[in-house]
Amino acid sequence: MKVEFAPRSVPLQRRLQTASVAQWIFSFLGLAQCCTAAFIILFFTRFWLVSALYAAWWFIDREKPSKGGRRIHVLRNCIVWRYMRDYFPITLMKTAELDPRQNYLVGFHPHGVLAAGAFLNFCTEASGFSTVFPGITPHLMMLSLWFRIPFFRDYVMSGGLIPSDKESASYVLRKPEGGNLLAIIVGGAQEALDARPGSFTLLLKNRKGFVRLAIQHGTPLVPAFSFGENDLFDQVKNPKGSWLRRIQHWLQQIMGISLPLFHARGIFQYSFGLIPYRRPICTVVGKPIPVQKKHRPSEEEVDQVHQKYLNELSKLFEKHKAKYNVPEDSHLEFI
Repeated sequence: MKVEFAPRSVPLQRRLQTASVAQWIFSFLGLAQCCTAAFIILFFTRFWLVSALYAAWWFIDREKPSKGGRRIHVLRNCIVWRYMRDYFPITLMKTAELDPRQNYLVGFHPHGVLAAGAFLNFCTEASGFSTVFPGITPHLMMLSLWFRIPFFRDYVMSGGLIPSDKESASYVLRKPEGGNLLAIIVGGAQEALDARPGSFTLLLKNRKGFVRLAIQHGTPLVPAFSFGENDLFDQVKNPKGSWLRRIQHWLQQIMGISLPLFHARGIFQYSFGLIPYRRPICTVVGKPIPVQKKHRPSEEEVDQVHQKYLNELSKLFEKHKAKYNVPEDSHLEFI
């Protein structure tokens, strides 16, 4: 039986969508700091026991992020993510079926400024992941730094996020029952520094660790390209060699995260702010590339699979770019 609800007014829908995106921006730009501050401040109040008990739980539960995390389906299905989906909107498209008896390693491109498509498609059910890929459980890798923050670590684990280290990746890929998808944003934080509208530059030419990982576990590689990911924000010009780029690289080496100076629109006005533009994102997931398992692959074997991956990713981009208003003379550039 289909249940129909009375439609909300368009202005109200727009406000809810904008609020949901603002909440998402805050959760990654400010919530981590708030959680750290709350954890410390509570120790000096009459509620010190809350932090003390959490510290004990944190110690007992310290290995959980690297053991597949702890997803909470209620949070993955929260209505907030559906409003966020409709704000852009964001869609998920498959080009081939994924066998739930196998595990898969998905390379996600591009990173964009805040990886909105990766988060919404793999860490929530807003775009219907479980319907598009039945029997598959998604995991998305995130910088290990975020899992060291009290309270915030539990929030990010609830969506299926796990630390971006070899131990966490191997735990997911070696599950014998299959049905697991590990998504890696290959370009990482460094690629975010080149994220701007009309850019199709991917930091991928010398990124081969994910290919080696796939070979070691015999896991099929799946390329995925998120059209529109780089169109959400403008970024202050930071060409290579500039003083700003040097400072950003220096900060990245120290903290492990990049700090792109981005801007778009505000909540109540459209001239300036940190809220992304309303521009559609479509994440297209390609077909699996079979990989022969080998515990210690040679550099030549890794290079061969890596080149095949680049070719398949380029084919995926070229085949679908016309649908998403990408100019005919635009092609992927690997650096």
